[in-house]
Amino acid sequence: MRLCINIDHVATLREARGGVEPDPLTAAHVCELAGADGIVCHLREDRRHINDRDLRLLRETVKTKLDLEMAATDEIIKIAIETLPDLVTLVPERRQELTTEGGLDVRGHKHQLANVIKDLQRHEIQVSLFIDPIPEQVEAAKEVGADKIEIHTGEYANALSEQQQYGLLDVVRRTAKHARELGMGVNAGHGLNYVNILPFRTIAEIEEVSIGHAILSRALFVGLERAVKEMVHLVRG
Repeated sequence: MRLCINIDHVATLREARGGVEPDPLTAAHVCELAGADGIVCHLREDRRHINDRDLRLLRETVKTKLDLEMAATDEIIKIAIETLPDLVTLVPERRQELTTEGGLDVRGHKHQLANVIKDLQRHEIQVSLFIDPIPEQVEAAKEVGADKIEIHTGEYANALSEQQQYGLLDVVRRTAKHARELGMGVNAGHGLNYVNILPFRTIAEIEEVSIGHAILSRALFVGLERAVKEMVHLVRG
C-alpha cells in the first residue's frame, strides 16, 4: 500500500498570518525525501489554503506523484488541464465546510461527471472520484469512466467503539473489492491516523491511502520528517 500526503494544512498555517511561511513546497520536498509515494493538494474555489502559484510550483518540483483534489467547476478544470497533475480526485466542495465532508453523489451527476472525466482523460490525466462506501456509487463511478475511486473513510475514522469501527472497516473492504472487480483502482482517505490505519494493511484491494492532518499534527511534536517516516512504516508494514 502506498502513502500520499496531503499538505493543505501547511498552506492553512501560512494563510493564518498572510505571509510566506511555512512553505507547502518545502513540506512536499521533505515528505518525498522521508518516503512518501505522492503529494496531495486541494485547490479550492476560495483558495483558502493552496493557491494557483503553489500548484504550478508543486507540478514543477514534485518527483513522485501529484494528486490534485478539486471540484468539477469550469475554472478549476481549466487550471488542471493547464497544470497536468498525475491524478485528479474530484470531490464535493462547500464554501462553509472546514474539510471535505462526505463523498460525491456520482449517481445524481452522471452526465456532468462523465463529460469532465473525458475532458481530463483526453489530456492524459487519470481521474479518481471521492465517494462514500456505497455499492451504487461504485457502480456509477464505473459507468462515468473513472479510473479510480477514493473511498471516504470518515465514518470509519469517527467510529465510537471498536465494534462499530470493525463493522465499518468491513464496509470499506467490500467496497474496495467491488471496485477492483469492476476494473477500477482503489484509494482511501479522510480521518486516517497512526492508530486506525493499521487494519487497512489487511485490505489488499486498497492501493493507496491519503493522509494529511494526522501527519502534520504529529509533526508539530516530532518534526515532519520523523512523522512521515513513522506513517510510512505503519502503511507498508
